[in-house]
Amino acid sequence: MKFLNAKTKNELMEEIEQLNKTNTEIYLPLRPTIEIINKILEKNSNIQKITCPHSLYLQVSRKTFKKLRELNIDIQPGDIRVGRPMKHDIELIRKIINEKANGKPVKKISEENDVPVRTIYYYLKNGLNE
Repeated sequence: MKFLNAKTKNELMEEIEQLNKTNTEIYLPLRPTIEIINKILEKNSNIQKITCPHSLYLQVSRKTFKKLRELNIDIQPGDIRVGRPMKHDIELIRKIINEKANGKPVKKISEENDVPVRTIYYYLKNGLNE
């Protein structure tokens, strides 16, 4: 899978320019639009699958879905982690969540696990997001 790394539409269009014919799957960090799809197909007609973040997948227009269906291109929400890696491992986060569920105070959890109180509240609010 080819990861296109862009923060703006213009950056994405420049990344698309670098596509080659061997890429059949791509990851888009921005919401796929008809204009973006056309640009991708202009550079590479072999695309079979497009993945984008789940939050952006929910914003894709019906026209875009229809066009992709007509072209037999699969579009899926991705569970690919992008961005800053997690500082603590999943087992420690599970332990923190379980300790709080069992009634242990956040300050005590913080001291025992050497994790800042603010971070513990973040994990309790957002869960694991695996």
